[in-house]
Amino acid sequence: MKSASKKPGRAGVPAGLSAEPTRTSALPAQPALTPKLRFPEFRNGPAWNGTPMSKAYSFQGNNSLSRDQLNYEHGSVKNIHYGDIHTKFSTLFDVTKETVPFINPSESLDGLRPENDCVEGDMIFADASEDLADIGKSIEIVRLNGERVVSGQHTILARSIDDNLATGFGAYLFKSTYVRTQIQKESQGSKVLGISATRLTKIQLPIPHTKTEQQKIAECLSTLDELIGAESQKLDALKAHKKGLMQQLFPREGETLPRLRFPEFHSAPEWSSARLEDLCELITKGTTPTSYGFEYVSSGVRFVKIESLLDGAVDLSKTAFITTDCHETFLRSQLREHDLLFSIAGALGLVAIVGSGVLPANINQALALIRLKGGLSSRFFLHYLGSSSVQALVQRIRSGAAQPNLSLGQLGDFEILFPSAPEQHRIATCLRSLDDLIAAQSDRLATLQTHKQGLLQQLFPSPEAASL
Repeated sequence: MKSASKKPGRAGVPAGLSAEPTRTSALPAQPALTPKLRFPEFRNGPAWNGTPMSKAYSFQGNNSLSRDQLNYEHGSVKNIHYGDIHTKFSTLFDVTKETVPFINPSESLDGLRPENDCVEGDMIFADASEDLADIGKSIEIVRLNGERVVSGQHTILARSIDDNLATGFGAYLFKSTYVRTQIQKESQGSKVLGISATRLTKIQLPIPHTKTEQQKIAECLSTLDELIGAESQKLDALKAHKKGLMQQLFPREGETLPRLRFPEFHSAPEWSSARLEDLCELITKGTTPTSYGFEYVSSGVRFVKIESLLDGAVDLSKTAFITTDCHETFLRSQLREHDLLFSIAGALGLVAIVGSGVLPANINQALALIRLKGGLSSRFFLHYLGSSSVQALVQRIRSGAAQPNLSLGQLGDFEILFPSAPEQHRIATCLRSLDDLIAAQSDRLATLQTHKQGLLQQLFPSPEAASL
């Protein structure tokens, strides 16, 4: 689904869209199902209909086949599993672009009634989630390419009753804050949330009077989705390139030379070998402030946890805060610029470098602090510790342990290979350039996603307009 590209409009409003004028009336204010932005040809049109879902959609049957009753190689019927809605399927589901499992040939198909086969325009909802943000997550079937597809375990299949909804509109309608807020309120459960077809019937759907306006909205948002998809593929390609390059720039397990060296180091000797603890001034680990009577605060000194490590750096948005008194109490866990952090509990093997923007800061007990001796490149060791050979060692230790933890002694015993300082610097500079490209692409993608979310909120009525 494509539309012509449009230049940005004034005041942040995309070209072709207009902000709705403020309406005044002597009558008491009533909830108006009118979005903030409408395309020019619909500006003076009537407010949208508030339609109960029970009037717009009927519910069809699904099956309860588990993952072990499905396969990705052969079969005559494809099955949409709720887990794939949560993790990988696009909002606009095109069977030719998705990897969908088949029902195993050994399973009987007698219970699959033809009227419950998916048709284009159907909505499929995941009826269970551990996360409120994902309960009732949905896709719209926009292309089946003649294949037989059914709705599987923990899904709800909804079909437009009167065929008065434009293809693709439902996909974004059920992503709007107006509708998502209602679905979340209708969900039930504590640890695992659930939503039923019965409770979905209570949802009020804001629907434009004409399919033409619906189609314009769907085309606008799907064009953005296509752009986001293209930028996401670029990001994946950069990450794959970096991973492949690292496999060549660092020796493989059991070898002492990399497969690829920069020309100026072709005649250089084999890499040196040493235990990690012999290369460090200090390896220490932090603590939990609360166990010493301290509490986390809303601002202050940063406290870095395992979830703060992201893509080789410390994600500032994922740090906690402690007081200056707490920071000064734990001297050995205070961080310095260029320190390396390595996760030794939980998700083992995560590694990050400490930048100046993180400081002052401390770490918790799930992270080991690695402070290299002079003459060694922190950037080189950042990538080396994240290389496949080191990560394979981590996984072997993990698989052989009752608890998924690394001791400081085990980490210090890691046999490390490293070249001369100039070659370390050359490798680090190369990989940092790739990291900069990846970071820039990630920022570009995040900007597009934020833009889409903002546009989605304005192209549909606000939650305050809902009569719940």
